[in-house]
Amino acid sequence: MDVRFLSAGDTALVVEFGDGIDRLLSERVLRLGALVREQALPGVVEVVPTFRSLMVHYNPLATGGAALTGQLKDLLDGGAAATGEARLWRIPACYEPTHAPDLEDVARQTGLTPDEVVRLHAGTRFHVYMIGFVPGYPYMGDLPDQLVLPRRANPRIRVAAGSIAIAATMTAIYPLESPGGWHLIGATPVRLFDAGSARPALLGPGDKVCFEPVSGGEFEKIRAACQAGGYEVPCEVIQA
Repeated sequence: MDVRFLSAGDTALVVEFGDGIDRLLSERVLRLGALVREQALPGVVEVVPTFRSLMVHYNPLATGGAALTGQLKDLLDGGAAATGEARLWRIPACYEPTHAPDLEDVARQTGLTPDEVVRLHAGTRFHVYMIGFVPGYPYMGDLPDQLVLPRRANPRIRVAAGSIAIAATMTAIYPLESPGGWHLIGATPVRLFDAGSARPALLGPGDKVCFEPVSGGEFEKIRAACQAGGYEVPCEVIQA
């Protein structure tokens, strides 16, 4: 597979691996990002993974696009191996009607029952491809084929923070109140973005996510614990 190196001004370089949303492409993007961090390349400030590319931000006083391109090619051609570990998060999710305004419509469009939609969604281990749209917003794949739908014809002006949504082959969680055109099938009381935290975004590219169904009462208890700072999202390190 050909890799393209594209200049993004005088402080960033894009390494492009393909043109689709694919788990193998994502693994190549994430592996290069991990290698860049491990090797601590001079002048590199930050790496930003997307579905199909890696943007490498650099300090132009410490390195240049040509030199950095050569170093990145060496990393791609070399035998260095980045860690094969990932974080698996178990995120509580309430699929009851008060938190799932589109669940009935999704069931109708897919020919499933609401319970079957929940079973398929909660029974999938999702892969975080990238963070974008708003701070901490995780684009997660891959939805079971039965749940694949286009975005809503009429986007909402406001979607509540914590809303769990699906569209196309993806699922996501809205970290902040924002506009949105995805189908809302549940919600989590967990806070996905905290600007005052040492790690503001809870989830990161390469993480895995499972949704754990909870009742409305459990949702409120967890939300209260989150607000009091007494709840930690269950997380374990697994082989990627």
